[in-house]
Amino acid sequence: MQGFPGGVPDPQQLQATMLAIEQACSLIQVHMNPAEAEKVLSSLHSSLMPYQACRFILETSLMPNARFQAAGAIGDAAIREWGILTDDNKRSLILYCLNYVMEHAGSPDGYVQSKVSAVAARLLKRGWLEFPDQEKGAIFFEVEQSIRGMHGPNRQFAGINFLETLVSEFSPSTASSMGLPKEFHDQCQLSLEVKFLKDFYCWAQAAVFNTADEILNSNVTIPEEKACSAALRLMLQILSWSFKPTLEHENLDARIKSGLRSDAINLRKFERSLVKPGSLWTDILISSAHTTWVLNFYTTLRQKYSYDTLWGDSPIAVSCRQLIVQLCSLAGAVFPNDNGDAQIEHFMHILSAVILWIEPPNVIAESIRNGGSESEFIDGCHVLLSVASLTSSSLFDNLLKSIRQYGTINLLSALTSEAVKSVLDNQNEEETWGSDALDILLETWNVILGKLVLIKVLCQLMEHLQLQICLR
Repeated sequence: MQGFPGGVPDPQQLQATMLAIEQACSLIQVHMNPAEAEKVLSSLHSSLMPYQACRFILETSLMPNARFQAAGAIGDAAIREWGILTDDNKRSLILYCLNYVMEHAGSPDGYVQSKVSAVAARLLKRGWLEFPDQEKGAIFFEVEQSIRGMHGPNRQFAGINFLETLVSEFSPSTASSMGLPKEFHDQCQLSLEVKFLKDFYCWAQAAVFNTADEILNSNVTIPEEKACSAALRLMLQILSWSFKPTLEHENLDARIKSGLRSDAINLRKFERSLVKPGSLWTDILISSAHTTWVLNFYTTLRQKYSYDTLWGDSPIAVSCRQLIVQLCSLAGAVFPNDNGDAQIEHFMHILSAVILWIEPPNVIAESIRNGGSESEFIDGCHVLLSVASLTSSSLFDNLLKSIRQYGTINLLSALTSEAVKSVLDNQNEEETWGSDALDILLETWNVILGKLVLIKVLCQLMEHLQLQICLR
């Protein structure tokens, strides 16, 4: 590859280096002489311009751990030697890593591909403020083609995985250390958000849309399902981004009158951050009925696998539900300035689908006790907590009345009763779903009623349930 750093390689030296690294990896695997083995691996990571040797190992070695070490050494050396690398060197290293990931997308050693992908993301961020937008766009164009499924499901997954790693690298809480000031990371974060983050979300949407029919019509697990699960995770990751506040006009008085809260509530046990990407995201999140599509997709999958009580714990089910929970926290100018009507409708759509996860509470609780998955029930409780934290008590209660003869608080009471019953029945057992659900539900009651009223209600509920248990 033109511009690849390291000079003209010596074939014998490359072979000797690879054998030394493979031997060190073998010793570590069998716990023999680990200190000496670590010294050999460390010498590769710390050596000057190890790129040709690392490339040789990546392309030649049959030992996955050796390839993993070679990938890590490329990243460590490039960050350390960034100042002496030419622009061509930097670009070549990034493109080499990306090409390697795509060419080996079907490899069974996924952790090696993930490591190489992480190196590409790290180096791209290191050069983010140096590379012109046109150059970044050229890199992302190839990634986009893969994510949209142009080169098959394996490369599609690899492209999505790279963007997952990249978004993580640009997020302050998960960024790797580069020995650079905070201002560098802040500038990179803002630049990615303004120029590329929405595009990434659109590509992930396209990946889900493009794989949906094949997944729904197939009777077996197919590679497209892995790519779809990854795309849903990427969408969740992007909606978990810490968006910079935007100065956009919102009619807060009208929204408050309609029963919507304008600020996030500080919860006791759970973190809930409002997702406020701003009006530039309205078209892909609200106007396009994106949430409704995700809800319908999950509901259809759920019906397809209704015979499988453990399907709720599959990667695609978990990813889809977690995205739905996060969509509950959308707020601010992403919704039209319509006195809160669109946001209220958004909540109603979500509750109309999620009610299937948690109702009737006694039947679902019995299914869990008989070995069924509790994850859907737990996520349904999280949805109620998210909605309660963004609505007044009266609006929260009224949301369910459009599709049921009772309010949301009535359902919340029934759910709490089942959770308490589970806790009392299983005090000495390892079964924890009841206590997990109860924590979420009590937090929801706390949001709706306040702490003092919550304590009174809980005491009455406990007395009632203990009496029922004694009468059995």
